[in-house]
Amino acid sequence: MERTARTAAASASATPLPETIDGVETADLLDVMPRQRGTGTPTVPGPARPAVPRVLRAVRLRRLFPTPTGTPFTFGYAALLALVSLLAEQTDPSLVRALQQASSTDVAHLVQTPALVLLASALWIAGGLVSPYTLGFLLVLTALERRIGGARTAVVFLLGHVLATLATEVPVGLAVLVGHLPDSSLHRLDYGISFGVAAAAGALAGLLAPWLRWPLLILFGATLADALVAFADPMTAWGHLIALCIGIAAWPLVRRWQREPAMAIS
Repeated sequence: MERTARTAAASASATPLPETIDGVETADLLDVMPRQRGTGTPTVPGPARPAVPRVLRAVRLRRLFPTPTGTPFTFGYAALLALVSLLAEQTDPSLVRALQQASSTDVAHLVQTPALVLLASALWIAGGLVSPYTLGFLLVLTALERRIGGARTAVVFLLGHVLATLATEVPVGLAVLVGHLPDSSLHRLDYGISFGVAAAAGALAGLLAPWLRWPLLILFGATLADALVAFADPMTAWGHLIALCIGIAAWPLVRRWQREPAMAIS
């Protein structure tokens, strides 16, 4: 009886957990907190136990990458990209090349089947899973989706992918039409997720604190400008810069979306 009374008194005096701790949702904290032996109940560290900072660091590190429940769009898209890349590694190179050519957003394909190739080209990662854009995709789209939600992140990605593609391919078609470029330019191989990633990075920068926003933009912009100066692939380099500017132009939109948390996925 005495033990039951003490337990009841302790339960009555317990205070509810706050919704967030240091800006991190309590639900995320509970997922990684140690469990009481035999009960599975999270052990909430008290003031005398310095476990909370370690838990916070673990949660923040985990939130850098997509999860099925927290960022379903990024997680599902990343899984699809990984599947396509792994299958491509196990498939005959000539067949992979033919599939990539069929998915290319060159002028000839854009004239014939624009919607199909714009979607199909976004299923490939130029350079495969080891490409730097793979890590950029995971980090940038995860951070953006946690702020504005999955559907809106998809909109930003598609805006960059579609508009930057058209901005680089339409001038090629016009140049061929007036005789400044050969007809072979109509079949230039063009595929990948990099334009969408660049647009998402530009949009994400508008949601970050200024001390992080401007170094990120300067570093990313300088990298893209260096690729343009190198002139190894000027069309792609211009496309990346255009996509980045598209993301920056979307700042008013993504900031308004961020202020509507009911529609965002956290």
